[in-house]
Amino acid sequence: MNNRSDENTQFSIVAVESNPYLLDTSALLSFIEDEEGADRVEQALKQTTTLLPWPVLLETCYITIQEEGQAEADRRIALIKQLNVKILWDMDESTLLTAARLKAEYRVSLADAIIAAFAIRKEAVLMHKDPEFDALNGLLPMEALPYK
Repeated sequence: MNNRSDENTQFSIVAVESNPYLLDTSALLSFIEDEEGADRVEQALKQTTTLLPWPVLLETCYITIQEEGQAEADRRIALIKQLNVKILWDMDESTLLTAARLKAEYRVSLADAIIAAFAIRKEAVLMHKDPEFDALNGLLPMEALPYK
């Protein structure tokens, strides 16, 4: 290799994007309902890639139906589809097995185990405001928003 090529390599700068954010239901609802921490969720939504696994849509929908009714749930789902997020509709075997291990070994709900498994498998930072995720400290990168 000649010296000129080495010089170019030494001075080349490679832009590396940090890990994407993956939103939990609690983070998404804090954004929708403009609760404390909504500004951080808004910043995450401005990233190139922000992930939203299907259980978050499921929880958002049924919680909203219970608390606000079907019309509001439909409105929220339409809003979510317009956000700058990549919805993760498919769950592969490794994500399923990771979720099963999390559910078996830690005190988390099934939905939270699946959401955390997606974050682990996608190497994403799990953004949440759910104290249940405290059981998973050290297993994956997380950003906890202010709890209610």
